[in-house]
Amino acid sequence: MAKDDSKKALAWPMFDALVTGASKRQVNPWARGKFVPDFETLERLLAVPLLLGADSTSGVPALALDVWVAYELRRSGLDPDAVWPRESPPRVISSDLLRFVDKQYVRTKNEIQERLSKGGTTFGGTVGGSANILGKNYLKQVDVVLSHWSTGPELMISTKRMDSSFGKNAANRVEESYGDSKNLRLRYPQAATGFVYGLRSTCWVETPDKAHWLVDLLTKLGREDDAYHAVALIVPEYGGGVLAEEDEAESAPIDDAVVPEPDPQLELDLRRDEIEQRLSSLPAVTLRHDLVPEEVSPARFFDVMLNVLLDNTPVNFHGNARALRAQGTGGKVNSDATLEP
Repeated sequence: MAKDDSKKALAWPMFDALVTGASKRQVNPWARGKFVPDFETLERLLAVPLLLGADSTSGVPALALDVWVAYELRRSGLDPDAVWPRESPPRVISSDLLRFVDKQYVRTKNEIQERLSKGGTTFGGTVGGSANILGKNYLKQVDVVLSHWSTGPELMISTKRMDSSFGKNAANRVEESYGDSKNLRLRYPQAATGFVYGLRSTCWVETPDKAHWLVDLLTKLGREDDAYHAVALIVPEYGGGVLAEEDEAESAPIDDAVVPEPDPQLELDLRRDEIEQRLSSLPAVTLRHDLVPEEVSPARFFDVMLNVLLDNTPVNFHGNARALRAQGTGGKVNSDATLEP
């Protein structure tokens, strides 16, 4: 197992434990008409790459954002198995396939589930570690997805993370998102599309002009009618060294097959006490909300994304999500957990 692969393999069980044990996991995220994100869990997730010493080339820092965004979508009441990455391996798989497996005889069911949980193969393109989605002109790896075979992608969120080399790479990460957003929106005009950008607080110290320019660019990116519906900025602050950035020239090429990307990393089956021991040593990470304008705040981001999703689907879709939104915004819910007319 390669060095970077081993760090991702270590990160997954830690991410899963943090999400499963989150105190607000079962708390309705809608309150007083607004979406209230679980920032405490985000801070702990962001600390995992620091504990492991995982830089951006390992994929672990960006994965922390993906896990949190998917966690918030599940908190909102969306089908847990339709939100990718899932909370357990395989991370990308059709919910219909899972229901089919669940209906098998116990022995067959257990054998299939054991094979699926080991990863490392796509099983003919039915499962994977990440999702590649065909846009209007090219394939795009989308980090967080809500999808079903009968509807196609209903929600697509891309994430980026920058913790160093701000003058070198930060602008490129945002600028390329313009093309990615249009590529997806033009093929899926009814899907809710969003962009989450993580930028370390030291950017405001080392290159303040670049930081203000990036915030302005992100704000404008969320205003385009044919681009992202919403953009979120997350600003972590932590001590110690930097998470080294990968060279732009070494970025992975776009795949040419419309199948889930296989996950070559084996997710380690760590004992619960070993996971808890590791998590007890998490370094401190805080979020600088004061550096984030309201227009790109995570709270507004989830508010917009979920409202676009629910407004663009029939009222009998996503009943749990509609019920939670209604309860948190003063609306009424009928016995079928859908909004009353």
